[in-house]
This record gives sequence, structure tokens and C-alpha cells, in this order.
Amino acid sequence: KKTKETETAPKIRPMRKRPVGPTAQRPAANARLLILTFLTALISHCSVADISAAAPASEEAPHRRFEYKYSFKGPHLSQTDGGIPFWIHTGNAIPSADQVRITPSLRSQRGTVWTKNKVNFEHWEAEVTFRVSGRGRMGADGLAMWFTTEQGLDGPVYGAADQWNGVGVFFDSFDNDGKKNNPAILVVGNNGKLVYDHQNDGSTQALGTCLRDFRNKPYPVRAKITYYKQTLTVMINNGFTPDKEDYEFCTKVDNMIIPSEGFFGISAATGGLADDHDVLSFLLFRLTEPGQQPPPPESEIPKEEKDKYQEEFQNFQQELDKKKEEFQKEHPDVQGEPIEDLYETVNDREIRQVFEGQNRIHLEIKQLHRQLAMILDEQRRYVSVITDEVAKKGTNAESGQVSQQQLGSILTSQQEVLKNLNDLRNSFYESLKQIGSVQQQGNAGGMGTYETIQHFNDIKEHLHTVKRDVEHLVQRNAQNPAEKAVKCPEMPPMPSCLSTVHFAIFVVIQSVLFFCYVMYK
Repeated sequence: KKTKETETAPKIRPMRKRPVGPTAQRPAANARLLILTFLTALISHCSVADISAAAPASEEAPHRRFEYKYSFKGPHLSQTDGGIPFWIHTGNAIPSADQVRITPSLRSQRGTVWTKNKVNFEHWEAEVTFRVSGRGRMGADGLAMWFTTEQGLDGPVYGAADQWNGVGVFFDSFDNDGKKNNPAILVVGNNGKLVYDHQNDGSTQALGTCLRDFRNKPYPVRAKITYYKQTLTVMINNGFTPDKEDYEFCTKVDNMIIPSEGFFGISAATGGLADDHDVLSFLLFRLTEPGQQPPPPESEIPKEEKDKYQEEFQNFQQELDKKKEEFQKEHPDVQGEPIEDLYETVNDREIRQVFEGQNRIHLEIKQLHRQLAMILDEQRRYVSVITDEVAKKGTNAESGQVSQQQLGSILTSQQEVLKNLNDLRNSFYESLKQIGSVQQQGNAGGMGTYETIQHFNDIKEHLHTVKRDVEHLVQRNAQNPAEKAVKCPEMPPMPSCLSTVHFAIFVVIQSVLFFCYVMYK
């Protein structure tokens, strides 16, 4: 029984008393020390990893130098003969002033553009701005950017030759393999022996690829292709924003060896479907590692071209010296004067243009002044004729009194017209005096900018006053019904009073408008 009870009963162990004192605090202190040591090691390891990861990013950027002989961009992209400077185009390529249309949106078209001279840069960067646009949801076939040892002027690979020796960056817009992985951007290298795999869209030969839709974008698409330290990087600007520097990463190929020299080219092709493939610019930059001086441009010119240019320069210099001697013989008074004095400076040209404008304004105001004087003389003759008619009919009966009242109203209106024309004449005369004073000040002591502007403002105010007076006169004549009903008395053969006034007003308004147009020009 005792054994059974001992088996069935739970075992109760006596509790140990926890020691209190310095010996009890040592395990806790050791645990804290171990935790602190682990955290310190972890933080130091992370910081070292961050520094090592950030080291390549903080490397100094390479030096970029623009190479115009291997680039093109608008405006004035093409020459008068339809060619592109330093480039050749073949097939269906159409250069224009602001872009090169590699292929139009027609079926089975091919076109290419290639540099005329070889490029022997160790590191380079190409920026291509293009636009691929079409009516359909799908397009074909695509566009390619090349760097090859030979110019692939025509062929089945996006309009260029197959089995190329170099690298091609393809912008493929048609899905040949039916995997719905297009439009896509591929980087394909070739040693001159591989045949491009059209059935699989080059996916079996691609060294790098990314899916990007570059068709029918609101802004031109930009591609930045960089080859630096045997690494080819492709950056893409999708064309959703006008920001030219809004690039995003596409693909990168490390340890890529390409030929040391070759030709740059762009090609495009269409098939059963068609797109417009337009290249707006191709900019090439030579990259130089930090600390290394780029070679001078003179070292890139062959010796034969150097000798040719030197000979042309010497011939030109000899012809220039002969023309100088002939000019000095024909103009002995000019000898000894500096060459700069023979040309007009910017300030002199501006002052000359201001004075020419003032002279034209002066002549126009003089002409208006003469016309107003003629109109005033005619008005005086008309007033004198009307007063004579009123005096003759002063002894008539009641019907004569009515006509006398009508003639009196006509006489009053004519006197108002005469007064307004005198005011116009005085305003033009004041404007004429102000322009004359401005010219005298300019001839005496140069051109004062503020004073000149102030004078022109005064002239504009006078012209506005003249315009208001003329409008008031037209409205007053239009609102007077008595003048419309009354006919002018019989006079010697000369135009009617009303038509003359309207003619005078028309001449004044036309002259004012012409003067304002001259001032605006």
C-alpha cells in the first residue's frame, strides 16, 4: 500500500530558498552584458554593410563631353540637299527640319541612319529622343539603336543587317511569340555569327530586357544608354511628363565587352502593321573616368584631314591679306583706325532705331497737321457761305423764318466742328513740339531713357484725347436729327456739308489709327 500510495501521489519537492545578496545579482548583470554586446555587434555590422553598399554610389561621376560629329537634333536638322550633317540615311528614312522619320506608317517599310565616321570611345553615353505613334492598338515592328563594327544599312532586323558585330538595343512593339510580353526593350549582343531569333522576339538571346510601353505617348520617349567600365545600362523616360530628366531604370548588363570602335546607327521597320517611327534627337557623349584628362579634339583628326584643313586655311588667309591690301589702297583715309570702329555696336544700333522711329512719327504728324489745316480752311469757307445765305434770306416771310432757324442750327453745328478741329490741330501741334524736343535732346546729349518714355507717354495721352474728341463729335452729329432733315442750300458746285464732315472725320480717324500703328511698330 505504501508503494502504491507513493506511486499515485504527486511528488512534492521542497522549495529552495533564493539567495539574496551580491551573488544573486551576478547572473542578471551577465545577461545584460551579453545583450548589449550582441546589439553593439549587430549595429556595427549593419553600419559597415551600409558603408560598403554606399561606397559605389558615392563614386565621382565621369566627365561628359558632347560629340557633335556623332549627334543630330533640331531645329535645322537637315541640310538643303536633304542630308544630315555627319550622318547618312538609307531606305525609307525621311530627314526634316526637326526630326528624322525612320519609317512612315506604311506596310513593309525599312529605314536607317548611321554615322559616317567610326567612333573609338572607350566609354560613352547616348541619349535618344523618339516617338512611336500609330492608329491601332498594336504596332509593328519596332525601332533599334546600334553600335556595330560595320554599318548595317539594310536587313531583316528592324531594318538593319543581321549577324552584326556589336550590340543592339531593340524597342520591339509587335508580339511575335504570342506571350503578351510586348512592347518590350531588349539588349542583344552579337559577335557576327548569331542569327536573330524573330520567332521568340529575341528573348532567347537577350542579355537584358524590360517591359515598357513606348507607343502613343503624350510626350517624346527618351532612352539613355550608358556604356561605362564594361557595364551597359539602359534608362527610360516613358513620356508621361514633360520632365526630360524623369528617367527610370530598365536593365543593366555587367561584364559586357563590345568592339573598341564602330558606328552608331538607328533603324526601324514595319510589317503587316505600321507605325510612324520618328527620332527627334540623338546625342552622344564621351565619358572619361575621374582624374583622367580627356584627349584634345585635335588628336582625333587624322593627319591627312589636318593637312587639308591647314592648306585651306593658308589659302584663305592669303586671299584675306590681298583683300585687305586692296581695301587700304582704295580707302587710304581708313588706315590706322581700329577695326572695331567700322562696326556698329548694340547701343548705337538701338539709338539709331529709336531716332528712325521718331523721324517717322515726326513726318506722320506733319502730314496730319497739313491735312487738318486743309479741313479747317474748307470749314471756314462753308461757314462763310452759310452766313451769306442766312443774310440773304433774312427778309423772307414765316416760311423763311423756319428755314432761317434750320440754317442757324446748321451754322451752330459747323462752328462746333470748327472748334473741335482747332482743338485737334492744337493737340497735334503739341505732339509735334514734344517729338522735336526729344530729338534735340537725343542729338545734344544722348538718349535719356526715362525722359524718352515720359515724352512718348505724353504723346499717347494726347492721341487718346484726340480719339475721344473725334468719337464725341461723331456721336453729336449722329444724335442731331435737325441736321439730317435739313438740306444744304443751293451753293456753287462743291460737296455737301454733311458728307465733307464725315469725310474729314474719316480722314482724322484713319490718320490716328495709322499713327497708333506706327507707334506700336
